[in-house]
Amino acid sequence: MKKLYKLLVLMMVMAIGFTGCANNSDKPKSNEKTESKEDSKAKENYEISFSGSSTLAPVISKISTTFIEKNVTWDKVDSSLPDKNITIYVSAGGSGAGVKAVLDNVANFGMLAREVKDKEKEKVKDYKEYNLGLDALTLAVNPQNKVIAAKKGNLTKEEIVKIFSGEYKKWSDVDPSLPQEDIVVVTRDLSGGAHEVFQKKVMKDVKVRQDAIQAPTMGALVSKIIENPNAIGYASFGIANQNKGKLIPLKVDGVEPTEENILNKSYYISRPLIIMKSGDLTKTEQLFIDYLNSKEGKQTIKDMGFIPNK
Repeated sequence: MKKLYKLLVLMMVMAIGFTGCANNSDKPKSNEKTESKEDSKAKENYEISFSGSSTLAPVISKISTTFIEKNVTWDKVDSSLPDKNITIYVSAGGSGAGVKAVLDNVANFGMLAREVKDKEKEKVKDYKEYNLGLDALTLAVNPQNKVIAAKKGNLTKEEIVKIFSGEYKKWSDVDPSLPQEDIVVVTRDLSGGAHEVFQKKVMKDVKVRQDAIQAPTMGALVSKIIENPNAIGYASFGIANQNKGKLIPLKVDGVEPTEENILNKSYYISRPLIIMKSGDLTKTEQLFIDYLNSKEGKQTIKDMGFIPNK
């Protein structure tokens, strides 16, 4: 009878790091028989863990599910490997949490939806990076928001800064024809890669208003926009594509956030989708990375609204 496969996908929103399956209470007592180093090493070789970006986590989870359903055990991927179940863990807690998980050696890979900082690379022993594609931050509003018609679906960078800084407090401040209703600004929390990208590429030295709603994940940010006609936020291009019709991405300085414009950089609020690691890939890790970069893996990235590498 064939072994049953198992996929453990742990979507832990706001998690600081990836902790795996066990906590301190699960550790054996000193007089109990412990797992040998050889057994521990073997276990590590056939289980892969990812932690980090809430934008990238669903993508890795989806590809992991397909990979496991297709192969079930590692020997089906490579005949030189043993008949061991493929297990892949995915934990979402923000790009910063992905870096921390690798530094703390509690996950094999960190997932980031931003560039990795030089100071972060320096801290990671034998740093390795794998780029999966591109995303962008779209300035998105609820379909009922009258700013779409009043501004012809476009905001200037100056207007965006004034909205997110709180200089513009009501929609009528953006355009006199708009209602005198409070602007509800939605952002990612400080651990999210989106926060850093938006601050660096749009706000620069200007701080986001203190009363902005900080969403724990990009999915939560999008939900806030969908729920509130007066909300505006920087929604992931990929997740906005997954919710077409439920929110409207605006042009920025007349440039529409399309795949073509993101690739040619005329739409400048873009960001990479990266997985990072300390040290060389094990054989099983290499096989899964190869699958991520395969035609099938890239198609999943595209199907989920993002822009895969060519």
